[in-house]
Formats: sequence, C-alpha cells, structure tokens
Amino acid sequence: MITVPEAELDELRSRLLRTRWPIPWPVGGWEAGTDVGELRRLVDYWASGYDWRTHEAAINALPSHLADIDGTPVHYLRYEGEHPGALPIVLTNGWPSSFLEMIGLADRLATPSRYGGDAADAFTVIVPSLPGFAFSPQRRSLTAPPQTHELWHRLMHDELGFQRYAAHGSDLGAGTTSRLGEAHPEALAGIHLLSVAAPAAYDASSVTPQEQAYLDSVAAWIAQEGGYQHEQSTRPLTLSYGLADSPAGLLAWIVEKYRAWSDCGGDLSSRFSDDFVLTQASLYWFTQTISTSFRPYYEYGTGLTRRVERADVPTAVALFPADLTHPPRSWAERTYNVTRYTRMPRGGHFAAHEEPELLANDIIDFFRPHR
Repeated sequence: MITVPEAELDELRSRLLRTRWPIPWPVGGWEAGTDVGELRRLVDYWASGYDWRTHEAAINALPSHLADIDGTPVHYLRYEGEHPGALPIVLTNGWPSSFLEMIGLADRLATPSRYGGDAADAFTVIVPSLPGFAFSPQRRSLTAPPQTHELWHRLMHDELGFQRYAAHGSDLGAGTTSRLGEAHPEALAGIHLLSVAAPAAYDASSVTPQEQAYLDSVAAWIAQEGGYQHEQSTRPLTLSYGLADSPAGLLAWIVEKYRAWSDCGGDLSSRFSDDFVLTQASLYWFTQTISTSFRPYYEYGTGLTRRVERADVPTAVALFPADLTHPPRSWAERTYNVTRYTRMPRGGHFAAHEEPELLANDIIDFFRPHR
C-alpha cells in the first residue's frame, strides 16, 4: 500500500535534524502550547531512532482495499466477522487521526471470541480513510457531491453489497455517521456516536439547567482550546504551508492534541507510545495530507457541509470523561433517537486506541438487539 523511497526518508531526517527552533519563552511545560522539551525529544527520536520501515511493513500487512466510488478513490480496511452473517459496521475516525487508530477496535469487533466474547456478536468491519486522510485522496471539488457520508453509503451498499449495516464514529467521524443515519435510515441498523451534533434550531427558553451548564462548558472550551478549530475552519491553507514544510511543526500541531484530549493526566506516554504518535505523524508527512485533513473543518465552517437536522435511527451515545464535550442525554435527544446513553469510567477523545475494550463492548451491547 505504501513504500516510501529511501530518498524521502533521508529528506525527512535531514529536515528534522535541521529544525530551526524558536527563541524560548519564559514559560514552562504546556502552558502556552507544545512543550519544547517533549517536542525536542520526539523530534530526536523521529530523526535517529524511529524505524519507519517496521511500521510501513505493518501497515502493508493490514487488510487494505481500494474502491472507486464514481471516480473518487476510497481506501478501506476490511475485517471479516468470525460468525456467518455478521452484521457489517463502518467505523469512522476523527482528527488528527487515521485508520490506524481503529485497528484494535476493529479486531475486537470482528473476532470477539479472541477477547473473551461471544462469536455470535461479531461484525464485519469496514474502516475507510476519510477523503484527504492518508490513502484516500481528497474529494475533487469543494462543492460537488458526493459528500463523505454518501461515499460511505455507496461503499457499504453499492460496492460491498451490504443491504443493512451499522455505523460508529467519533469527532469528524461522528458527524459523518450522523449524516449517514439521517440520509439512509432504511439501510442503517443504528448509529453509535462519541459526540453529537447540536440541534439545528431550538427555543432558548426550553433549555434546562443541565443543558445550559453543558453549553457554558462548550463555550469555555472553545475560548480556551478552540484556536486550532477556528484556524482550520477559516484560514486552513495559511496554516498548511508551514505544517507541510516542517515535520517538527506538523508534530507539534498534532501531539498537543493527543496530550490535551486524551485521558493521559498530562503524561502523553501513558496512553500513546512514541512509535504510535510518530507513525501517525509519518502518515501525514509521507502522504502530504495535513492540509487536506483540514478540509472538513473549512467545508463545515463555510456551510458547504450541511448541518444534521434529525437522525431517527436507533442511536447510542458513549461519553468518555477526557473527551472534549459531555452533552446530557436530553441535549442529544433533541437531534437523535437516543436508545442508549453511556458515561464511560475512563478514556478520552481517542477512545478507539485508548480504551478499545470498553468501546467494543459498548458497541456490541448496543447493536445486539438490532441484529
């Protein structure tokens, strides 16, 4: 699937070793952004110790496929369910992630008996790469259809022949999954989400105290943590020139999110190995997709991607304590037919990697009566 020429590896090492570091500020740690000590350590390891070829071989060993959906190439992984007639499910990641975040979850869902579960709960798991992420090229036009959720339906229904299937998504993937459930309720057994779309419209006088506390927390998060989102939604190309040219800059941009959004207690390595972080960064670097990964933010921010109005398929919401937002059930019910609502004991934004067992069990339990 990917074979990086040795010259590109040499160029990456050269750029890392020649990083032009900014003049340090009189602040410590992560107070004003990515900690310079942690970043220098990762950059040194990326340049001198990290073995891309080992991870390249592991990526190439995954069950990868490529579909052509009306001229749009879509890369996906396919894990066959261990039980005959296993319910198909499509898993969609968010940002700054890739299909690699999903492989532990996918394996648990496809072969639950290997993890102490029941083979009858198996899924046939499809893990597509979002357009503009890793091995899926960006969509050719900002405005022309199909949007991502329609690509997914055509992949699942038309290309792979699944008449009925399930869907799970987090972050950007939760938006895609929500639109999928809204647009194709006849084909969806249900949707499982780690975040929810806000109602397209609501009467402010109907907001409960719990919902208002949630809205206040979202506003505070946007003010304190949402700078990246505003930039990626409004001027993504200006940002992309620097990140596409500097591997240290690219790493700084994404590693801050892995630390801030995960249940790591400030210790990045407690949840993510250096090799995992650097493989994700290497995928962005070698496929040159950091710029195109910003497109979903820009397209939504400028109204090119429509809002979710109402998804009436059975919906599960699973909230992990270190994730970005924690909507009360009543708020989710304004937009979704919520039939399962779970607050997890641990985990964060990257739950498929952080807590694959918790997440797999919740997905299995939710879809069991919908098979």
